Amino acid sequence: MREQLERRAFLILLAAVTIAFGFILEPFWSAIFWACAVSVIFFPLQQLLERKWGSHPNINALVTLTVCMLIVVIPVIFISTAFIQEGIQLYQKLDSGDIDPREMLMKLRDAFPIVDELLVEFGVNPNDIREQVISAVQGASKFLAKETLTIGQNTFSFLVSLALMMYLTFFLLRDGSQLRDLLIKALPIGDEREHALFEKFVEVTRATVKGNLVVAVVQGALGGFIFWLLDIPAPLLWGVIMAFLSLIPAVGAALVWFPAGLYLYAIGDWISATVLMAYGAIIIGLADNVLRPILVGRDTKLPDYIVLFSTIGGISLFGINGFVIGPLVAALFMAVWQIFMTDFNDEPAFNDEPKLKEQSETTE
Repeated sequence: MREQLERRAFLILLAAVTIAFGFILEPFWSAIFWACAVSVIFFPLQQLLERKWGSHPNINALVTLTVCMLIVVIPVIFISTAFIQEGIQLYQKLDSGDIDPREMLMKLRDAFPIVDELLVEFGVNPNDIREQVISAVQGASKFLAKETLTIGQNTFSFLVSLALMMYLTFFLLRDGSQLRDLLIKALPIGDEREHALFEKFVEVTRATVKGNLVVAVVQGALGGFIFWLLDIPAPLLWGVIMAFLSLIPAVGAALVWFPAGLYLYAIGDWISATVLMAYGAIIIGLADNVLRPILVGRDTKLPDYIVLFSTIGGISLFGINGFVIGPLVAALFMAVWQIFMTDFNDEPAFNDEPKLKEQSETTE
């Protein structure tokens, strides 16, 4: 009786201490999360260096971290700096009235009068809709510019988080295998299940981060290039925004280039508008429709609709981190239910059904 009581008391203490430690780390969750993601992505390079140079964990981890900084961190810092500068310029133009969203929307109304006619037929007052849209556009534009200004003012906080992330990444690269084995030993789920879940975590993290970032970089670069070519103001700013929005499958980057194309039609620049619309639908859209299923859907082994809903849900709940967390939770959800069906319900996992059918047909 006493032994059972002590065991329960210890488990309660263990849970309480773990939760308290989680709360202590809460301000650094983003840095910890991205350190885990970066170490998972670059861990194959760490293993390659170990095979080439032997067991020198500190040197191998340091070289891997340096490669990561050259490929990812330094380019992101340069792009972020230019993005902040263009964002500040946009805010100044909005504040001074050089850019007037009201005037832009009035031009759209004059260019597409059929929209007002359709609204009247459905009993909707076009002026009310127009005022609401103008207020929304003004608010969104100023919010975006102010947020960009805030990012610039919080550079020190960003650099601190970046330094913590890179610091933790070094130790995860160096000691990742030991930490994984320690977690497998500590968790009371069963070694085979834990190995399967860790493999799924690594598989999905690599696929979502690499796949979504490649799609984002490609779409942002393509969008920024066409904006620069057509002499649309702040092409780098809009390119970065398209890159962020492209994390939303199917519609992301179109939320920028499609309204821009409509505005070019409204002001009578038909050639530029047609070029932008065709380029966006064919070139930018092709990058999403071709690259995302190959880089994300195939490697995560998730259906496209699950990737879409989990990505949007993850971003709505966790912000920018959600484009990884959403599909990761979805993949773990699928993996856990597959384990449950296999181990507890005497049913085959989804991936094993075709094999079992083939075996039964062969037996017959």
